[in-house]
Amino acid sequence: MDPILTEEEIRVLGCLIEKEMTTPAYYPLSLNALCNACNQTSSRDPIVSYDEGIVALALEKLKEKNLIDQDNLSRVPKFSELFLKKTLLMPPEAAVICVLMLRGFQTVGELRTRTERLHPFATVDETIATLHTLEEWGYIISLPRLSGKKEARYAHLLSGPIAPQEIADGTKVPHVALTSHFVDNAAFLKLQETVNELKEELAEMRRGFEEFKKQF
Repeated sequence: MDPILTEEEIRVLGCLIEKEMTTPAYYPLSLNALCNACNQTSSRDPIVSYDEGIVALALEKLKEKNLIDQDNLSRVPKFSELFLKKTLLMPPEAAVICVLMLRGFQTVGELRTRTERLHPFATVDETIATLHTLEEWGYIISLPRLSGKKEARYAHLLSGPIAPQEIADGTKVPHVALTSHFVDNAAFLKLQETVNELKEELAEMRRGFEEFKKQF
């Protein structure tokens, strides 16, 4: 598996993948173009405001991990991603992982809609099949369904395990860079099940307490 990536590295790498797939005529990207791509207000969650120093540092770290390449032949250095070449992901898988990198947790329906410019999925079943493939390969994970929600959400594992707080409310917890490799997916799924069970038990206790209060 690839090394754990920071949030900044995820954003930079995701932007390179996106632009490679959607605007190949303007790819590879200069530092300035990549900075603008990271700071887009559309198709991004969360919206960030990286300066060139942050992007340059992320590029340096990605280069150390052999996930990007730098072309110095033109007047301005330009950068391209090596992630898809290393992982051998095909367009359907690449489109899904890219959207998860740039937009956070997504449902099947959201992914089918938001991958349109990267790779159009003909059916929902085709989208689901791609998700299952990525999950089997350890790149993504299906999160427990939130209370009151019909669809499960999916998340990438390129930044390591998903914190219980993120699973519960869908918000990103500030990420601390790790140096280990991907955690065992089966063990983490078990942890998720435990967290979900604890949430249900807590909800049941609250309901019981409310009933108890009504007696007085």
